[in-house]
Amino acid sequence: MSDTAALVERLARRVEQLEDTLAIQQLITTYGPAVDSGSAEAVGALWTEDGVYDVDSGAYRGRAEIQAMVRSDAHQGLIHRGCGHLLDPLNIRVDGDTAVVTCHSQLVLKADKGFRVARVTANRWELVRSEGRWAVTLRVARVLDGGDEARELLASGVHPPTAPILHPGATDFLS
Repeated sequence: MSDTAALVERLARRVEQLEDTLAIQQLITTYGPAVDSGSAEAVGALWTEDGVYDVDSGAYRGRAEIQAMVRSDAHQGLIHRGCGHLLDPLNIRVDGDTAVVTCHSQLVLKADKGFRVARVTANRWELVRSEGRWAVTLRVARVLDGGDEARELLASGVHPPTAPILHPGATDFLS
């Protein structure tokens, strides 16, 4: 293989990795605006047909149950009193047609004077690429209450970077 062909192949792999990372970021960051606007179909569409959302208060299995959670009186009450589901920057690990995302999320509620953080959770999202599209197969969310479960959930997604961190002017991404 020529040097040029090898370079093009390496760059094509890197572009694919970047495209996957961006697509996953866009998918996950759709959750907050969709759930806060009560867009049940949009929330459900983030998951595979048999995907699971496992939160500390219970598990929702399949799109229909996830959509029903968004339509529930409890969730609609949050929306109508004022709430925001906020995700911090995502730690995204892609491995072929699967990916794992680790992050924190906050539920912010309208209060008498301003807003208050009602809960902070550790999140693990497992995704699969099928028919050219990424979708969530499992989301596990646990409250960061000092217990082991939430910390272990975060720790499971923490790995040293596999790609070198490049500094401005670095050219080793071509090697």
